[in-house]
Amino acid sequence: MLDRAAFLRPIAHRGLHDAKRGIIENTGPAFDAAIAAGYGIECDLRPIRGGVPVVFHDETLNRLVDGRGPLSAVKERDLGSHRYRVGGETILTLAGLLDLVGGRVPLLIEIKSEWDPPDREFIASIARLVSEYRGPVALMSFDPDVMIAVRSLAPDVPRGIVSGSYAGAGWWSRKIKRKRATALRGLLESGPVAPDFYAYQVDALPTPVTEYVRRVLGLPLFTWTVRTPKQRRIAEAHADAMIFEGFHP
Repeated sequence: MLDRAAFLRPIAHRGLHDAKRGIIENTGPAFDAAIAAGYGIECDLRPIRGGVPVVFHDETLNRLVDGRGPLSAVKERDLGSHRYRVGGETILTLAGLLDLVGGRVPLLIEIKSEWDPPDREFIASIARLVSEYRGPVALMSFDPDVMIAVRSLAPDVPRGIVSGSYAGAGWWSRKIKRKRATALRGLLESGPVAPDFYAYQVDALPTPVTEYVRRVLGLPLFTWTVRTPKQRRIAEAHADAMIFEGFHP
């Protein structure tokens, strides 16, 4: 069960980052800034070679880090050679993130998925680390199959489903057929996950299913990613906590 007292507060999307100040998403300085401000932290996990979980959003190194090619090809011993172009930070492992935060603020961690069968080695590593962590932490993913694996491997860790419109660019149209996109939008694959919470796209709110989740099932609803005053008003009216970026709530 999600600890409402710990988690229902503003959550900084990929940390409290600000590229103009040299503070880059999903890095130690962004997480330190969120902690200093008392915000929760949202971040992303992907595997490098051997299934080691690291804190990174993209499939490739190209956008932010010195180096090119797939993140999944990087060896753990080589992480130090791939520094962020701005700020010079190295890519954090999940273990490094947990050490850095140390229970001071809640961690809302998204396990990234490209809709392939779940990497059991990767998810098992996540499950082991978060199960041993002594602080408020929850796991979530767009992919219900990932969260079913999490339920099996870390049944006591709060888990959630991320969802939204599944319409337009960026919604895996080449990997998800229209019928399944409709089901995912309506949270119809949630049953085997037994989620403790949901996180739903702010621009798609409100929907009948998200109102049902909150008012009938009584489950917490986060909303992402809140960047504008209009989105903030939607979040305040139709969600329990916002995942925000680009301002201080």
